[in-house]
Amino acid sequence: MQSQDAAAQSPAFSSPAGQAVDVEQAEAALVEHYPRLVRLAYLVLPSRMSRTRRVLTAHALVQRALPRGRSDAPLIPAQSAGRDGDPGYALVRLQVVRSALEAGLPLRRRGLPKRSQLPPLLPQVWGLTVFPRPGGADELALDQRLSALSGPARAAHALRGLERLPDTDVRRVLDGAGVADPDAALAEADGIPDPYRLLESPEFDPCALQARPTDLLRRRRHLKAGVVGAAALAVCGALLSLPGDGWGADGPAAPPYARNPTAQAALDPAKLTRVPASAWRTSERTDFSVWPARGPLTGDRGLLRRALAVWARPGEGVTSSATPGTPTGGPAGPPQLLYAGTVDAARVVILYDGWRLARYAEPEEGAGGAALDLARVDGAGRAGASAVVLSRSDGNVRFLLAPWVREAGERDMREPDEGARELPVQDGVTGTFVSGQGREPCTTWNVLELTDGTGTRLLTDLGELAPARLTTGRPGEVKDVSGEKARRTWQPYACSLAAMRSAGVRGVNAWAYAEQPLPDGDGRARWLCTRGETWRGTGARVLAQFHSPGARYGAVAARAEDVPACGTRRPDVLAGVLWKSAGGTWYLLAAGSDGVKSVEATGGVEGRAKDRLLSVRAEKGARADLEGTLEDGGSVGGLR
Repeated sequence: MQSQDAAAQSPAFSSPAGQAVDVEQAEAALVEHYPRLVRLAYLVLPSRMSRTRRVLTAHALVQRALPRGRSDAPLIPAQSAGRDGDPGYALVRLQVVRSALEAGLPLRRRGLPKRSQLPPLLPQVWGLTVFPRPGGADELALDQRLSALSGPARAAHALRGLERLPDTDVRRVLDGAGVADPDAALAEADGIPDPYRLLESPEFDPCALQARPTDLLRRRRHLKAGVVGAAALAVCGALLSLPGDGWGADGPAAPPYARNPTAQAALDPAKLTRVPASAWRTSERTDFSVWPARGPLTGDRGLLRRALAVWARPGEGVTSSATPGTPTGGPAGPPQLLYAGTVDAARVVILYDGWRLARYAEPEEGAGGAALDLARVDGAGRAGASAVVLSRSDGNVRFLLAPWVREAGERDMREPDEGARELPVQDGVTGTFVSGQGREPCTTWNVLELTDGTGTRLLTDLGELAPARLTTGRPGEVKDVSGEKARRTWQPYACSLAAMRSAGVRGVNAWAYAEQPLPDGDGRARWLCTRGETWRGTGARVLAQFHSPGARYGAVAARAEDVPACGTRRPDVLAGVLWKSAGGTWYLLAAGSDGVKSVEATGGVEGRAKDRLLSVRAEKGARADLEGTLEDGGSVGGLR
């Protein structure tokens, strides 16, 4: 979406150099951009640290980046070029880079070490090692190349690729962080040939972590001594506090976990819930609760017992994952069996406990590691319970379909005029589906097309157990993408779905909220808002996109998370871009939804429109604030 050259740029917001920053402003910037700041610190820290210490140090450095009081020192120009023009963010980012560079320095024999060079006191995770999810060969190669660089060179590469700063601003940030020779750091960073897109990989995301136990034998020895001492103290204290008639009963409390009948039943394959194959035809509900148990291994008690035991107590050799907001504990009672069978050289079990899906997989041959994936799916209706991912390998996906699905196909959203390719289905399992998510450059985006008794709908794979439903229309009046017009609406924006990956998204709606005539007679542009709703209800992701005539892709003008814009509660939206006409003139373009009465731009660009469309001449790189007046007298700010 950033490949439209000078056609469209995200709007920036003015922050004059020399402005002082309150600690509250810096805290707000740190909280809003915390994942990005931690990723930046993680990339700058040397890889000679263990992955666990590197993760915890990155978090500690960002959490200590706040100024201790009001910062009255004027900002250097590089600081005023913070994220979205926020001087608070620029100040925090500078402190993060400075402390990460200090943490990578070797300890000196004389003199006290700096705080950043010592292991962090907080945060700490007792009994576990934490580390980011592993990436592929490209990410590993990039990490090895970065480890060979000096700290300033790693910082230069991260500021270039992650922060999208030009070299002039990178020099100023490095100089402000105390780097003696920024030019040498930039020259050294030029030796990294990898594309900057790899910096957004989960390999370098210290906020999306996996956990494993520490040295269990050593921990057990220490714990035994501690437990014996604590037990002796507890017994003595209890005896001293007992009344004359002895211990007494536990009242209505259940027995301990090991003897709890419900907990034991949850691990018994014989007690798994199995729904009859015809239950969905007569039930008032059409969700996962009426899926029958399918697959050739539904009678394999050993496999089912392993799946239940791993769900309750995943061991060291289990690769676990869970969508955001999904608890990872075992089921409270016997879950429902949806599938057990062999898929692509793995034995797979799909279970459902009323609000979570659990996918257990183990190698068909040998005794290698197992995998456990959990996904929250509470409140799923007919559309949300239409498919589940059975297997995923090298971009090839197989789905288990709901019993009410009659036909399945694969369709490329980038080619709306082409027909859907039929997917074979046997016992609810589809043939190989070539997923479009995560590929660069994005030339195709394949989606799953399902037809049942109520119509046709499209689902997209976002790297999770449950694919997300695609819709179009004004919030509150959305419809499934089932016709050519709806597919054409999605065509320029399909690749933007990559921004919704791994967020627990249940559905994404595309709403074309405005059309705008372009200055200098360059045709008409289209404004569209895409909103991804999550299963957990919070954390919705919103993108405002601008599509100029002839452009292959829409340009992301603004993005936000956990805001009501473009949603059922508040559909009003306002966004703007800097756009260059065919004649070479720069303009600030802004458009609001149909509830916006007027639009005003202030800051680096001044202008006002008496309707919801604004077009004002501007300078390249100008910064502006947008404010819209609603028909009901309220106001709406520009989406950032």
